[in-house]
Amino acid sequence: MNGPSLALRQRSLSDPSAEYPLFPPLTRGCPKTSTDEIAYPLEVVYDYAKVDRGLFEQEPGPDLARWSPLLPPLEVPTLGEGGTPLVRFEDVHIKDESRNPTWSHKDRLNRVAVSAAVAAGAPGVVVASSGNHGASAAAYAARAGLRAIVLTSADSPPAVQAFVRAYGAKVVSVPAEARWPLLREVVDRLGYHPVSNQTVTHTGHPFGPEGYKTIAYEVFLQLGEVPAAVFAPTGYAELLFGVWKGFVELMLLGLTEKTPRMFSCESAAGGPHAKALATGAPAAIVEMGPTDAYSVGGTVGGYRGVLAVRDSGGEAVLVTDDEMRRAQRDLARAGLWQELSGAAGLAGHRRLRRDFDGPVVCLATSSGFKDVGVGGERYPVVENPTLDDLMP
Repeated sequence: MNGPSLALRQRSLSDPSAEYPLFPPLTRGCPKTSTDEIAYPLEVVYDYAKVDRGLFEQEPGPDLARWSPLLPPLEVPTLGEGGTPLVRFEDVHIKDESRNPTWSHKDRLNRVAVSAAVAAGAPGVVVASSGNHGASAAAYAARAGLRAIVLTSADSPPAVQAFVRAYGAKVVSVPAEARWPLLREVVDRLGYHPVSNQTVTHTGHPFGPEGYKTIAYEVFLQLGEVPAAVFAPTGYAELLFGVWKGFVELMLLGLTEKTPRMFSCESAAGGPHAKALATGAPAAIVEMGPTDAYSVGGTVGGYRGVLAVRDSGGEAVLVTDDEMRRAQRDLARAGLWQELSGAAGLAGHRRLRRDFDGPVVCLATSSGFKDVGVGGERYPVVENPTLDDLMP
């Protein structure tokens, strides 16, 4: 441990003067600034004057508790999340989040969000998820001794559903339009703590992105400098915003004089953050076309992603399934097998085709075994094999 949490309170991202106590986490957005059309998220504020700069002299490694002064209170024991490698690939650095305990970046969020459930005395957590988030929430709930309900869709990958059930979660497949009303009922009637969005545009859990900002701390230490640009696979943009906030904090603490440009990499089949940024809206909702990249295939965006891209001088990049498949294949050939959505960052960098004055980091978010169709293939048995059958 590196000391107690220095978290002070929550505040609205749209109006910093709208402040609230640290607990309870406001999981339905800011009650003062949100409207029927736009919900504004909250963020956690810290006593930065008390942060020991020596915190950033340690080696990056597993267990988010190494950053405890800059996180909300951690009440769940670690599963060894964080400390993921930064791997050189072509002309970029890949931050491989598939090395986390449930093989995705979501473990950083859930160490923090499930800790909030423990602190609140909730009997369990509830999440609406077709993949990584549900598995991670179930794992950290199990670690904390809490029950977990995961509301998923019937077309989520069977291997992922089995993965979630292995942690003892109650997994129920329901129509997509029924997931969020049912989630709110579980919260209101059973007292479960929500770790999924409950609002018209995305706000999610106010503590969640705090876990993601530790990626920025690690990248800063691993590179020895702040990157020029970060490309992030983007669904609800909690990852994008969290990493951006981490770099902003490094600047607030006087450890750097700059922050990277942030690039949201969304599926071209939808792209709510790209639409919001193009129209000047604080958030947007779009129609979704077909895509196999289900982790970045959402219709609902949020203000967090818009803020991170706009204030960093970045851009929204839309990538096709074919572009993600090429990036996924090339990463796998280099030993980095990612879920299709997890390759969106590299695909976005390739699509942009831009030179930067400094290192570029592409976030890779999840193991390839979570893709649609993985595990269902059948391969022929080679009868009477010869050496010729072994040649590439």
